[in-house]
Amino acid sequence: MPDRWNDPMRPDPFDPARSGSGMPGEREPYAYERERLITERERLREKYERERLGEDPGGDYDPRQNDGYPQPATPRRRRGGIGRWIVRGTGIGIILLVIAIIWLAITAPLSKSLQPPTPPSITLTADDGTPIARRGAIIGKPVDAATLPPHVREAFLAIEDRRFYSHWGIDPRGIARAAWANLGSGGVRQGGSTITQQLAKNAFLDSDRTATRKIREAMIAVWLEAWLSKDEILSRYLSNVYFGDNTYGISAAAKHYFGRTPAALNVGQAAMLAGLVKAPSRLAPTSNLEGARKREAVVVGAMVAAGFLTEAEGDAVRPQRVLSNRPTQLPNGTYFADWILPEARDQAGEVKTETTVRTTLDPRLQRAAERTVARAGLREAQVALVAMRPDGRVVAMVGGKDYRKSPFNRATQARRQPGSTFKLFVYLAAMRAGMTPDSTIEDRPVTIGDWTPKNSDGRYQGTITLRQAFARSSNVAAARLTQEVGVRAVIKAARDLGISTPIPNEATIGLGTSTVSLLELTAAYAAIARETYPVQPRGLADVREKGWYQSLTGGSTALPPKIHDEMLDLLAASIRNGTGRSANLTVDAFGKTGTTSDNKDALFVGFARDLVVGVWVGNDDNSSNPGLSGGGIPARIWRDFMQSALGIAPVAAPAPPVEEIDPDALPPEDGDNSVLPLGGEIEGLGFNLKMGEDGTISVGPARRDRPEDGPPRDDRRPPEEEPGFDEGP
Repeated sequence: MPDRWNDPMRPDPFDPARSGSGMPGEREPYAYERERLITERERLREKYERERLGEDPGGDYDPRQNDGYPQPATPRRRRGGIGRWIVRGTGIGIILLVIAIIWLAITAPLSKSLQPPTPPSITLTADDGTPIARRGAIIGKPVDAATLPPHVREAFLAIEDRRFYSHWGIDPRGIARAAWANLGSGGVRQGGSTITQQLAKNAFLDSDRTATRKIREAMIAVWLEAWLSKDEILSRYLSNVYFGDNTYGISAAAKHYFGRTPAALNVGQAAMLAGLVKAPSRLAPTSNLEGARKREAVVVGAMVAAGFLTEAEGDAVRPQRVLSNRPTQLPNGTYFADWILPEARDQAGEVKTETTVRTTLDPRLQRAAERTVARAGLREAQVALVAMRPDGRVVAMVGGKDYRKSPFNRATQARRQPGSTFKLFVYLAAMRAGMTPDSTIEDRPVTIGDWTPKNSDGRYQGTITLRQAFARSSNVAAARLTQEVGVRAVIKAARDLGISTPIPNEATIGLGTSTVSLLELTAAYAAIARETYPVQPRGLADVREKGWYQSLTGGSTALPPKIHDEMLDLLAASIRNGTGRSANLTVDAFGKTGTTSDNKDALFVGFARDLVVGVWVGNDDNSSNPGLSGGGIPARIWRDFMQSALGIAPVAAPAPPVEEIDPDALPPEDGDNSVLPLGGEIEGLGFNLKMGEDGTISVGPARRDRPEDGPPRDDRRPPEEEPGFDEGP
C-alpha cells in the first residue's frame, strides 16, 4: 500500500506553487487547512512566550521541539496524591505481610513449639540394666491444660499472665504496667511478656535482650495466637517450661519435687511450681527451700488478687515441703559414659523423649578397676585402664585418677608412645616371615643408618632365641628384626591388628616411637587372644548390622593357628621369665611390658582367660618418672585387677629350697647303727630330717623354727623384682 503521506507527488499545503491548478477563481484545495494550522502554530508560539515570561505557567508547548508541525499537548498531573499513597501503602503492607508469613512459616513452624527447648536425656545402663550415667535434661510428658485441675492452671495465669484468655498474644496493658513499675523502681522489676511470648521465646528464640529479639518474639506470639487455641498454647507452655534441677515440663517437675503427677498437685504445690518459672535455678526448692516458699506465698497472693482464690482459701495454703531425699542422682560424668555417649545418641536416633541405652560395662569389673587404681600408690602420676572381652566389648574403663578434677580420658583421647608393647607387631611380622620362637637373633649393638639402638640395661647376651629376646625386651634384637623383615611388614602387622594412628616409615618404630591410644593398643592384643583380627572396641550392647559395603571391606581375618600359638609362646615367656614377672598369675597369662625413653610412659598389656586389659601410667605433661617401668606399677595394677576380676588367688611366695641328701651319708646318732625308718624323722642341729615312704630324705627347718599352732604363715607380698630384666623402650 503506497505511503500517501511520504509521496513526493503529494501537494504541500504550505507551498503556493503546488496548492492549486492555477485556474482563475479556483479555490486552493488546502487553503483552509493551511490557514488553520498557521493560526494554531502562531497561537502556540504566543502561549510559549507568555509561559517563558511567567505570564501563563503550566503551558504544554515547546517550540524548540517543533519541527514545523504542532506537537500533542501533555496532560496535566492530577491532583489527589493522598488517595494514591493510601493505595500504595496498602500494597506494600500486603507484600510485607506475605513476606512475614513466609518467614514465620520457615523459622517458627508450629510443630517446633511441641518440642522441648533442650535435648531430652539419654540414660546409659550397664550390661545388667543398672543405670550408670545420664546425659541431657529430664523432659516430662506433654500435658493437656484443659484436663488439669483449675488451681494448677490458675497458679500460672495469676503470676505470669492474668489476661491470657483475653489478649491476642501481646498484652499492651501488661507492658504498660511493667514499664511503669520498672520506671518507678529504677530498674527491671517486672516483665510484660505474656505466656504466648514466653512460649515463643522458649521454643524459637534465644535469651538475648535486644530489640530485634523482642520484635521477633511479638511477631511469633501473634503467629501462634492465629493458629493455635488458648488451651493449646497453655499446654505447650506447661509441657516445656524450665523448673530448675535440669527438669523441663510440669510433669517432670511435679515428679521431681513432690513425687506425684500434675493432676495430683495441691494449691500450694502448684503455686510453688508456678513461682519457680521466674528464676528456676536460683529458687529450686531442693537447694533453696526458703526462697521457693517465699515465692509460693507471692503466687498465692496473686491468685487471691486475681479472684482465683478467696481470702480464706489463700490463708489456708501452707508452705510446701519437697521430697526429703532427692531422687537418686546418677553420675553426670564418667570416662566410659563420655566415650560411648556420641555413639549412643547415633544409635538412639532423634531423641524426643527420655531414652535408655544399654552398654557393655560390667559394674563389678568397673568397681574392681577403680579400687585397684585407687590403691596403686601413683602419687602425682596419672593412670588409665581398659578392660575388654576378646570380641571388643569394653567392660571397664578408667581414664584418670579423678574424673571431677580431670575429665580428660587418657584411655581413649591420649596418644602416647607404646614403648616395647609395640614389639608385638615386630614379632608378629617375624612369625609371618617364617621365623619361630626358637629362631635365633643377635643381641649385640647394631647401627642402622644414623640410629644406634641400645638395651636399657646396657647388657647384651650374644646369640639368643626370639623367645629370650622377647622376654627380656631386647631393643637391639627388635631393631634387627625390623630391619630383617622390613618396616613395611611391621606397619602392615600393626594395621591388620587395628592400629589406625600414623606410623612413620622408619626402623625406629620397632621400639614403639609412634603414638597410639591405650584403647586401640588393647584391642590389638585382643586380636591375638581371639585369633581373629581386627577387633573393634565397642561399648554398646546392641550391635548394628553392617551394610553390604562394610561387610565386603571390613570383615575379620583368622590368625593362622601356627602363628597364633607362636605369639602365645612369646607373650607367656614375657610374664614367666621376662620383664612382666610382676604380672604373673596362677592361671595362664600372656602379656608385654612397655617403657618409653626417660621413663615418661609405662605400660602393660595382656590377657588371661576371657579378659584383655591394658594399663598405662605416666604424667600428663610428658615429663620423666625416674624408676618407672612397665614391669613395675603397671604390671602390678594389671595383676591385682586380674586377680579380682577372675576371682583367682595370688601367686604364692616361693618356698625355701628343699635339699635331698643321700641317707647313707648320715652318721649314726649316739652309737645307734640303725637307719632312719621309712616315714620317720630326725630332729637336731637346727634342722629336721624326714624319710619319705619312697626312701627319699628331705631336709627342712627344725620344729622350733615353725609356729606352734595354726597353719604356716602365708606371705602374700609380691615377689621382688630381680635385677637383669629391665626392659627397653
